[in-house]
Amino acid sequence: MARRERLYVKCRPARKLKRVLIPGPAKKITIHLNEDTSAQSDYLSREILALLLERGVAGATLLRPEAGYGYHHRIHSPEGGIDTNQHMPLRIEFIDTEQNVNALLPLLQNLVTDGIIEAQDTIVLQAAVGTEQ
Repeated sequence: MARRERLYVKCRPARKLKRVLIPGPAKKITIHLNEDTSAQSDYLSREILALLLERGVAGATLLRPEAGYGYHHRIHSPEGGIDTNQHMPLRIEFIDTEQNVNALLPLLQNLVTDGIIEAQDTIVLQAAVGTEQ
């Protein structure tokens, strides 16, 4: 377990302390949701990103797939039709230590009331950090 706790290296840029993943075992979390799903005070995607940032996750990515469908089997795409251009799919992904993911999962499960959260074991091979411009 000591190795997993070491999955972060501290970098000290000019402004503030940041954590960067280092090579080794980790967990990749993918959250599938709709673009227009709301949460307590904002869109769910924004609340999830704010939570991840607040909890010190090294980085997260929001992806906007071109089309998709859910349990109702109606395809949603920009071309649309009657309401099919609504409820467009989103995917949020992040990688973190197993310890940090385990601490975050109950918060995410409480926040995500419409969507899917999946977890995968992964290995960080390299985490390169460029210089800030």
